[in-house]
Amino acid sequence: MNVVLLEPEIPANTGNIGRTCVATGTKLHLIEPLGFKINDKQLKRAGLDYWKDLDITIYSSYEDFLSRNPGAKIYMATTKAEHAYTHVSYEPDCFIMFGKESAGIPEEILLQNQENTIRIPMVGDIRSLNLSNSVCIILYEALRQNNFEGMKLEGKLHHHHWNNI
Repeated sequence: MNVVLLEPEIPANTGNIGRTCVATGTKLHLIEPLGFKINDKQLKRAGLDYWKDLDITIYSSYEDFLSRNPGAKIYMATTKAEHAYTHVSYEPDCFIMFGKESAGIPEEILLQNQENTIRIPMVGDIRSLNLSNSVCIILYEALRQNNFEGMKLEGKLHHHHWNNI
């Protein structure tokens, strides 16, 4: 799986998303310009000590991203989409793109990719969810559809065993 952030602005969101990517074995793609420096303290704080384990690629522009990932299947998350994120069958190597916090993915890009736009349903006139929450919601649906390939499905108690209950 691949998560793509187009011009992210808030370091704490990107840090949280990076941590989620490490926990799920997902590659993170950042498309410049970024609203922060990659060594930002808030970014590292949100990503905790997992940042060093993150598989990350940075691109100079959207065009650079496309040229370095030819033929990539890209789903674009936007509040403007007509279809819910659950109405898509995610391929194990697909890319899920999210736009910057203040504006989302530019409408010109969305119009060129209309058949691959997805949304998270919301009540009323809520403008959007937090970016890191949106990434988690959609990424985990994509992972679920792919049977959580390569992920631990069982947890362990620290001081007890589940069969003692």
